[in-house]
Amino acid sequence: MKTLQRAQQGVVLVVGLVMLLLVTLLVASAFTLSSGSLDSVSNQQWRSEAVAAADAALEQVIGSAFTTSPQAQTIPIDINQDSTSEYQVAVTEPVCERTSLASSAAPSSVTLAGISSNTWNTVFAVQASVDDPVTGAAVQVRSGVRVLLSDSQKQLLCP
Repeated sequence: MKTLQRAQQGVVLVVGLVMLLLVTLLVASAFTLSSGSLDSVSNQQWRSEAVAAADAALEQVIGSAFTTSPQAQTIPIDINQDSTSEYQVAVTEPVCERTSLASSAAPSSVTLAGISSNTWNTVFAVQASVDDPVTGAAVQVRSGVRVLLSDSQKQLLCP
């Protein structure tokens, strides 16, 4: 009986150490997975904020009379309304991409020589870029807007 006891004394210690190692590996992998998930959620939040900032800048440009003097500009955006602009959005110059004669434009009964009374459907493309060095978020948002223009405006903006 004495020899049987001596043979089993070290087995419990080895089994206990193996179990402790397995539990440690399980905890470490769970920590790594949860940390990776947190990083993914943070990245998605920063990207969503950058897209919202780009959309807000595009709305400002499209809501203005941009066809009077289209130009590229940088617009500061305060996304969380704390009176501090978190994003600088670079908006490209609006570009006329497509024109077509407006179908609802009825020919004028009186037309002076050299003057046309046509109305044109035009489509302008505007692009906004956000590159935030703090979070690393970088997005580009492209938007199209239809604008009705007179003949003289169309000739000036959409050659």
